[in-house]
This record gives sequence, structure tokens and C-alpha cells, in this order.
Amino acid sequence: MKISVIEQRSLWWTISGAIIISGLIAMVISWTRPDIAAPLRPSLDFVGGTRLQLELDCSMPNSCNEAINVGAVREIMSNQDLGNSKIQVVGEEKQALDIRTKTLDVDNRTKLIAALSSEFGEFDPSSTQIDTVGPTLGRQIFTSGISALLVAFFGITVYLTFRFQLDYAVFAFVALFHDILVTVGIFSIISLVVGVEVDSLFLVALLTIIGFSVNDTVVIYDRVREVIKRYPGESIDRIVDDAVNQTLTRSINTTVTTLLPLVGILLFGGETLKYFALALIIGFIAGSYSSIFIASTLLAWWRERIGQSIPNPVVENFQLPEDQENTV
Repeated sequence: MKISVIEQRSLWWTISGAIIISGLIAMVISWTRPDIAAPLRPSLDFVGGTRLQLELDCSMPNSCNEAINVGAVREIMSNQDLGNSKIQVVGEEKQALDIRTKTLDVDNRTKLIAALSSEFGEFDPSSTQIDTVGPTLGRQIFTSGISALLVAFFGITVYLTFRFQLDYAVFAFVALFHDILVTVGIFSIISLVVGVEVDSLFLVALLTIIGFSVNDTVVIYDRVREVIKRYPGESIDRIVDDAVNQTLTRSINTTVTTLLPLVGILLFGGETLKYFALALIIGFIAGSYSSIFIASTLLAWWRERIGQSIPNPVVENFQLPEDQENTV
């Protein structure tokens, strides 16, 4: 399979731009909504609060007779000044609750569970889970995660500057930023549509995406650099096109084999890991796309602008040597 990335670069840039702009619009909408007030819907990991997971005890009389009604739960919580809480009925039989609300002390939690039990029946104590995260700890987790992302970006930029040249590093950084924006933007859209929250695992996913994406970009840039040394007068467009095609099979194989276990985690990994796997899937696809279609075409565009793409008439029938493909 042979593709022409340079000839269609306006198309690749348009696709990326459309996805990123859509995500930015979703983030602005999320920020203006009082129930979110952030680009992404934050979980308790970041904002603090109490999460109650309750499941009806079907062994008790008058329990599990019918599915839990969200409206009835909302009414009970509104009577206790908890009307802004997030309420989700879970389970195949709709007989379990996932409630996320402001921080509740022991008395308030007991009062709430008692009110819910009187309406829907007894809850199973062995299935009851109560988690409380303070706002200070939430801010600390968020700050640490963002700091880790910034350090990763800085370290990768410094490494690529020494490994290649400054313009390579700049466009690799742009590709990484592209991957983060695509992933965050798509999650912001999903958050608006189905109410998905992001937690500390989402920051871990972003760091993993950065590492995967830069590896793919380095492979392509390494190939471009070697061929520029070998054919210094050849057109940069031809060099980049053939370099991408020489490494295309490797990039596709690496991405597909990485996505297969992530799809398995998404389908069978449970609620805790489902959206972590989804973030990785989105980010890895965006990373492969940016390495092939964004980082490479931006480098060719820049080198052409600064005059490093003058074709050498001596080099005819130019073709990259198949036996010198670079790997990392």
C-alpha cells in the first residue's frame, strides 16, 4: 500500500482541524454549564465529595420488586438539600445506585441511606461502598497530573532537539499536542452526551498516549533524516512521502496490535477501566494519524518554505532503499 501524504496534506489538516474545533466547542459548552464548570466533567478525584454505591438486597422481603426510579431518588435527595447530585441507576435489573454528591458526614450518609431504604427496600451491606475525597486532595491530584504532562512535553522536546533538530522537535511537539487535544475534545463531547466523568486514570492515559505517539513520530523522522543525508538535494516532499510509505506497515501493525488488548479491556474490563481503555484507544489512533499525516507533512511544509526542498537533477528514479528501514 502506497499513499501520498504530501499531495493530500490539506485534507489531513482539515480533518484534524474539524475534530479539534468540535472538541474545543464542547469544552467551552462544558465550562459554561454550572453542573460541570470545567472543560471535562470532573470526577470526585478532582473536585472532592462523596460517592455512594448501593445495591438492593433481594433476599429481604419487599426488595427488588421493581426497578429503582431515578425521579424518586432525585426527590428524596432534593428533600435533603442534595438536588444537584449525580444519580445513576446501574445493573441489568436497575436495582443498584451510584450517587455522587457533596461531601457528607456519617450522620448525613446514614439519614440518606435510611430514606432510600424506606422507599425502595433494604440495601445489601456487603455491596455498599462509600468513598469520600476532600477538595484539597482533589486539587493536589489534578495539579500533580498536569505537572507530569508538562514535564513529559518538555522532556520529549529537549530529547528530540538533541536527537534531531529544533524544527523536528517543534513539529513533534505539535503532533503530541494534537493528540492530547483530540483525546480531550472527544471526551468532552462524550461527557456532554452521556455524562462520562474523567478521573486520575484519564491523566495516566494522556501520559501513555504521549509516549506512544512520540515513538511513532521518531521512527518516521529517523527515516527522513537518514534519507536527507543520503540525498541532500532531493525534494523534501518526495523524501517525506517515501519515508512515510517505508514505515507505514510498521506503524499500522504496531497500532493494531496495541489496540486489540485495549478493545478487550473496553468490552470486558468493567466500569473502572472502561473509559481508561477508551481514552487510550482514541489517543493511540490519533497518535498514529498525527505521526503519519501531521508531523511529517508539517516538516515537509516548513523545509520547503525555508528552501531545503530544491530537487537535485542528478538524482533520477529516486527510491528509498528498502533494506535500511530504521526502527526504535
